Amino acid sequence: MKGVAHISIVLMVMEMIVCVIGMTVEYDHRAVVIDGKRRVLMSGSIHYPRSTPEMWPDLIQKSKDGGLDVIETYVFWNSHEPVQNQFDFEGRNDLVKFVKTVADAGLYVHLRIGPYVCAEWNYGGFPLWLHFIPGIQFRTDNEPFKREMQKFTAKIVSIMKEEKLFASQGGPIILSQIENEYGNIDWAYKSAAKSYINWAAGMAISLDTGVPWVMCQQPNAPDPIINTCNGFYCDQFTPNSVKKPKMWTENWTGWFQTFGGAVPYRPVEDIAFSVARFVQRGGTFQNYYMYHGGTNFGRTSGGPFITTSYDYDAPIDEYGLIRQPKWGHLKDLHKAIKLCEPALIATDPKEMKLGDNLEGHVYKTEAGECSAFLANTGTQSDATVNFNGNSYHLPAWSVSILPDCKNVIFNSAKINSQVVKQKFHRQSDDKIDNSAAEFQSGWSWFVEPVGISKSDAFSKQGLLEQINTTSDVSDYLWYSLSTEVKENEPLLQGDSQPVLHVESLGHALNVFINGKLAGSGKGSSGKVKISLEVPITLVPGKNSIDLMSATVGLQNYGAFYELTGAGITGPVTIKGLKNGASLDLSSSKWTYQIGLKGEELGLYDGSSSQWVSDSTMPKNQPLTWYKTSFDAPAGSDPIALDFTGMGKGEAWVNGQSIGRFWPTNIASQSGCSSYCSYKGSYSATKCLKSCGKPSQQLYHVPRSWVKPSGNLLVLFEELGGNPTQLSFATRQADSLCAHVSETHPPPVESWTSDAKTKANSRPVLQLECPSPNQVISSIKFASFGTPYGTCGTYGHGRCSSVKALTIVKEACVGLKSCQVEVSSKNLGDPCKDVPKSLAVEAICA
Repeated sequence: MKGVAHISIVLMVMEMIVCVIGMTVEYDHRAVVIDGKRRVLMSGSIHYPRSTPEMWPDLIQKSKDGGLDVIETYVFWNSHEPVQNQFDFEGRNDLVKFVKTVADAGLYVHLRIGPYVCAEWNYGGFPLWLHFIPGIQFRTDNEPFKREMQKFTAKIVSIMKEEKLFASQGGPIILSQIENEYGNIDWAYKSAAKSYINWAAGMAISLDTGVPWVMCQQPNAPDPIINTCNGFYCDQFTPNSVKKPKMWTENWTGWFQTFGGAVPYRPVEDIAFSVARFVQRGGTFQNYYMYHGGTNFGRTSGGPFITTSYDYDAPIDEYGLIRQPKWGHLKDLHKAIKLCEPALIATDPKEMKLGDNLEGHVYKTEAGECSAFLANTGTQSDATVNFNGNSYHLPAWSVSILPDCKNVIFNSAKINSQVVKQKFHRQSDDKIDNSAAEFQSGWSWFVEPVGISKSDAFSKQGLLEQINTTSDVSDYLWYSLSTEVKENEPLLQGDSQPVLHVESLGHALNVFINGKLAGSGKGSSGKVKISLEVPITLVPGKNSIDLMSATVGLQNYGAFYELTGAGITGPVTIKGLKNGASLDLSSSKWTYQIGLKGEELGLYDGSSSQWVSDSTMPKNQPLTWYKTSFDAPAGSDPIALDFTGMGKGEAWVNGQSIGRFWPTNIASQSGCSSYCSYKGSYSATKCLKSCGKPSQQLYHVPRSWVKPSGNLLVLFEELGGNPTQLSFATRQADSLCAHVSETHPPPVESWTSDAKTKANSRPVLQLECPSPNQVISSIKFASFGTPYGTCGTYGHGRCSSVKALTIVKEACVGLKSCQVEVSSKNLGDPCKDVPKSLAVEAICA
C-alpha cells in the first residue's frame, strides 16, 4: 500500500507541475506548434452572449463531435463595461465560465479580444461612453483611445491569467487576437494607421500571455504577430513572413441577415471545397465564422438593421440544433483532413498541374507516408485525371482527398451525410393542445403617451443628432414642437393639404400630428437615411408635431464609423402653404425626450401598477405595451415565438429581452431562386431564400428563460399590432433524407490501413434520428436507380429497383440509426451500365 500511495503522490505532484508549467504554444512556417508538435486545427466561432450558459455545453459538445479542435470567440467590450469602470461578467457575459466550458470538453480556445469586434454587434463592440471621452478618435494613433483600449485588453488578459486559462498556464487558450480587420480600412487613417498597429502589437505582446497573437486582415502585422485571412476563400492567401503559418480566422459559413432583406445561405459543397483547397495549398488553421451564430438578444444587434436572428446558416442553427447536411459533411471533411495530418505537418506541398483547372498537391513524409489533394477548380465540367498511375473522377468545383495518395475518402461535392428537415410546429396546429389559445385572452396594456411625458425632457434650439443625445440608452428619441395656428393664417389657406417634410439620418421614423399617427418611414441596410413626406391636417389653435425617431442597432463597421449619426437632423419643413410657401421648422425650439415612459416605469418586468385590464384592449394601435402570462410549450424542443400580427418593437420574457421584432419588414420579391449551384465563387447575395416574406417572423425564446407555467411576456408595439395572433412554435425534426451514389466515396470512418479492406469498401447510405429518444418509424420513400429531386420531393427516375424499399425498411425501421450499402449487388441492378444512386426519406418518431 505504501508503494501505491507513493505512486499516487508522485502522480499528483506531476499533475501539479504540468498545471503550473502548462503547454508551450509557438508557430513556424507550417503550423501552430503545441508542445513541440505541429497541428492541423479546425476551429469554429461561437459567441457566448449570443446563446445562454445553459446552451453552451451542448453547443460545444456538438462542435467537438463535428470534428473541431478550437472554439473561437470575440470579447464584447460594451457587454462587459456598459458604464465606464462598471463591469459585467455574469450570465451570458460570463466569459470565464464559457472558456472553462470549452476546456471541460477538451477543446482549445482562440480568444479574439479586439476589442473592436465588428461582428454585426451594436457599435462594433465599443461602449458608447467611449465616444464621449474628450479628444478621442477610435482605432488610430490617439492617446485617449489607446489608453482605454489598453486598459480593457489588459483587464481581460488579467482575468484569464487569474483563472489560469492561457495554455502557458495549463488552460485552453492557445491564441489571442488584437484589433480586427483593420487592414480593410487603415488607408483612411493615413500614416497614423501604421503607428497605431505597431503600438497595438507591442501592447499585446507586453501582456505576456505565453501564446501567439494574431491580427486578421492585416498584411503589415509586425513580427511576431501572425497576420491571418478572412473571407469566403483563403487558399490564395500568403502570410507576410516565411516564418508564419497560413491561417484562416473567418471562413463565412453563410451571411448575416438584415431587416428588409432575404435570408442568405451557403451550400455546404462550396464550404467544403474552400476548406479543402485551403489545406491543399498549405493552410493548417481554419475557423468557421459562424459554427453557431445564435441570437442578438436585447439591443445587441448592430448594422444597423441586423435582425435579431444571427443564424448565419451555420452548422449548428440559431436554436442549437445540428443543421444537416452541413454539419455532417464538414465532419466528414475534418476526419479526412485528420487522416492526412501526419503528412501535412511534415512538409510543404508539392504542386502538380493535371490539366486545365486541374491540379494536385502531394504531401510526403521522410518515412514514406503520402497524402494528396486533387482539385477541379472549373465551374462547368467534371473531369477525369490521371494521378500516380490511377484514374480519378473529379466533379466540377470539387476537391478529392486521398490520405494514402491512392484511395479517395472524401470529395467536397459528394455528400454522404443525411439531410434533416427541420420544421416549426406551431401550437395552433395542434388541435388537442388547449394552449393553442394561449394568447387569446388575459392581456393587460399600457398606452405609451405620444410626445413628451417624462420629467427629464429638455428643450433646445434646433435639431439634435440622436446618438449624441441618447447615448444609446434607448432606441427612441422624441422631437416635439407645438405651434399655434390662427384662423386665417396661411397654414390653413393653401390650395392643397399641407405636407410635412422630414429628413432623418435613420433608422425609423413615426410622425404624430395632434396625437395621431400621420405617417411612418424607415431606412434599410443599403439606404439608412429617410426622406419622408406626410400629408398633415392642422387645426386652428394649438397643434402638436411629435416626431419619434428610432434606431435599429448602431453602425459597426467602416473607417470613422463612430461619427455615423442617427435621428432627425433636418430639414423639417411644412410644404404646400398658400402661394406655394413653406415653413422651415428646423431651427425652432424643440423639446426632447430620451426613451419611453414605459421604459422609465420598468414595464418590461411586469411589476408596474400602471397596467390596465378592465376595458377593451386596444389592437392595431401604435405605441402600446402589452402584458400576459403563459405556459411554456411541453417537451424539450427549442421554442420560438411567432410574431404574426405584430408590427415593430421589442419583447421580454420573464424580464429578459428576446430582442427587437419587426415582422412587417418584408424582403424584396426579387433575388431568390429555387436552386443555387455550389459551383463557382460564392458571394453574400448569390444564394437567397424567403423573398417576399418577413425577414424575421420567428424569435428564439431560450428554454432556460421559461418555467413550465406562470411565465411573463411583455411587448412594446411601436406601429400597431394584434397580440392575440401570437403563437408559440417548437423546432422539430420533420424527416431524414439521404441520397448517395455508387460513385460516392465510402464513409470516412471506414478508412483502414489494410489495402484489401480499402479495395472492397463501398459507398453507404446512413440515417440517424437526431433525438436520443427517437427511432426510425417508417420509410416514406426509397429508390435505387435514377431517382431525382430533393428531400421531401424525391421521385423515381426512369429506372428503379423493386427491392430497394423492402431492403431499406428491413435495415432501418425500429432502429435509431441504420446503414445501407449502395451497390447493385445489395440492391439489385434495374438498369445496367447506368450510374445509379439510392435516395431515401425516413420518418423518426
